[in-house]
Order: sequence, then C-alpha cells, then structure tokens
Amino acid sequence: MTRERQEQATPDTWMSPPEGGWRYDQVRELDLPFDWELVDGEIVPRGMTHFWHDRVRNRLFLALSKAERAPYTADVERCVMLDEHTVIKPDLVVYDKTGLDVFTLECLPVSQVRLVVEVVSPGSRSEDRFRKPGILAEVGVPYYWRVERGEEGVPVVHEFWRHHEAGTLAPPDHPTHRLRLKTDVPFPVAVDLAELVEL
Repeated sequence: MTRERQEQATPDTWMSPPEGGWRYDQVRELDLPFDWELVDGEIVPRGMTHFWHDRVRNRLFLALSKAERAPYTADVERCVMLDEHTVIKPDLVVYDKTGLDVFTLECLPVSQVRLVVEVVSPGSRSEDRFRKPGILAEVGVPYYWRVERGEEGVPVVHEFWRHHEAGTLAPPDHPTHRLRLKTDVPFPVAVDLAELVEL
C-alpha cells in the first residue's frame, strides 16, 4: 500500500486531499470544530442551522417514527455511505433495517435507504435543492423530501420520486404539500405541517 493510500486526514491537512480524494476510512476519526460531510473525496462543512430548522426536523422525525412500519425505521442525521469517497449526513433518513447490526453500524448503506429528507437552511439552499437530489438519484434512493420555510413559517414539503428510466428525482402528480403532508411512500404518513412549528 502506498504512503498516499495510508495517509489520514488531520485538522491541518483536511483541506488538501490526496490525489483521488479522501476516502471514508481516512477521515472517519477526523475531529474538526464543525460538522461536515465527505463529498467526492472532499470535506464539505455543514452550515449552522436555525431554531426553525431544528424544530421542524425534530418534529418531522417524531411524526415519521410514529407512522413507521416494519421493516422501515427513521433516524436523525445518520451518516449514509454512497461510496468510499462520499458520505453524507441528511437531516432525516428512512431506511430498511433488515440485517443491520445497530451495535456495529457506523454508516447506513445507501442500498437500504428509502427516503432522505432535507430541511433547507440559508446556508444549504443550493445543496438541498440541486446537488443532493442529483447524487441521491444517481445512487438509487427512491424518495426525497425538500422542506422549505413557507408563509408565516409553516413548512412546505416538496416530494420527489426517482424516475427509474431517467435516473433522476422528479415530482409525482401532487408534489407540493402545504398545511398538510399526506403520502403513502415509503409508508403512509399524514402530518399537520403547522403543528411542526407551534410553540
């Protein structure tokens, strides 16, 4: 094994990836003063979130958890390995837990992910609207929700399904949910969106 392949990222070297980019095994123990993801072999800082973002994420997680049906379960900010050079940490993820060992698992294998949910923050708009849907469709994630801040702070959920022939995420017949989220995939769930932000 070459010296380059053995190199581990450090707080002093993370901004200068080796040729071919960082792999997850080279960055998994990296301790930085901010949260980050690995995208195409580069460390990408995750932006700070606001109270609205975290409240919507947490309450949406509770709603999904109450509605989940076997073999699916929901989790918050669980890392998902797309490949050895790309490991992301969505706001919410729903996955098939069949065969997974929660005592040893570090990252979810993308093959078991059914839904990714991103709650848009000012610092993540382009990521959540464009980059992440693209890479998630490419690796076969079937469903994606993008949650935006609507009028009076009430969340608006944009629902996308993967088009199998085109290999892209596209809106279904009723793609935008205002005031009430109701869908049957990956399992039936109904959410009063205004309740997500009520104090």
